[in-house]
Amino acid sequence: MNYVAGLFLAFSALSAYASDSAPNCENAMTTADINQCALIELEAAEAEMHRYLDAALNDHETDAALVESIQQAQEAWEGYRQAHCDAVYTQWRDGTIRGVMSLSCKTQLTQARTHTIWETFLTPMDVMTGEPPSLLPKPNR
Repeated sequence: MNYVAGLFLAFSALSAYASDSAPNCENAMTTADINQCALIELEAAEAEMHRYLDAALNDHETDAALVESIQQAQEAWEGYRQAHCDAVYTQWRDGTIRGVMSLSCKTQLTQARTHTIWETFLTPMDVMTGEPPSLLPKPNR
């Protein structure tokens, strides 16, 4: 079996395992369950970030230069997140905690990025009321 086919089978088996027996994340005990719960949390944070990013891009769709700048900033941020969380993984490389530490790093940075997108591109300043209206609610951090 070639390398790609082996990877496909391994990921298929892992995917089947993950969908058949979701861990109880309130009481996760094994490394595999803890990592899977951290991945679930990251996926939720990424979905929320993309919802805010899409809203920002849609809200500013008439300003092509701004849309392009936001997209470039997002790409640069994604590179930063990967590099930073890879460094966290390397810091913990000798322990089984390395996976959850890297995933947690990505989740925290993603939540912070969501807040930044909201604050910068979805919350126009309203000088009259002192409280800026927002296109989406303030995201959790």
